[in-house]
Amino acid sequence: MTEGENLAAPAVTDEDGLTFLRRIIAGDHPQPPIGEVLDFHLAEVEYGRVLFRGCASQMFYNPLGTVHGGWPATLLDSALSCAVHSTLAAGEGYTTVEFKVNLTRPITAATGTLHCEGRIVHRGRRIATAEAWLRDEDGRLFAHGSGTCMVFPPGG
Repeated sequence: MTEGENLAAPAVTDEDGLTFLRRIIAGDHPQPPIGEVLDFHLAEVEYGRVLFRGCASQMFYNPLGTVHGGWPATLLDSALSCAVHSTLAAGEGYTTVEFKVNLTRPITAATGTLHCEGRIVHRGRRIATAEAWLRDEDGRLFAHGSGTCMVFPPGG
């Protein structure tokens, strides 16, 4: 892979979003590089719902000795947008317009594996909204968020 190469472009135009995301999980398409950098991955997908799993390390600490808010924000943004992605028809595209994050408790390297579930709230022709929750193995909430995506029609 060369720098700047878009691994997803051919499949996105050829496959509906749910098929594309299922093929990431199956290993037919690569996981997005951001997941490798930040140690999270897409683990489950169905129409309108996704689940990511991730584990924060000290590499992501802020000066206060906890994980920087950008880590859960990126994980939540991925879950929010992939919930939308799972609803796309072949050839449709989307982009995040806005997202909001609420951090409810600190994350440290000792927190362990976190699960981030994203679900569609509304899927219109041009606008889709989603919600996501970041929880530990015991179901404790660490962050939650909401987001809005603009959907682009095929060829548009």
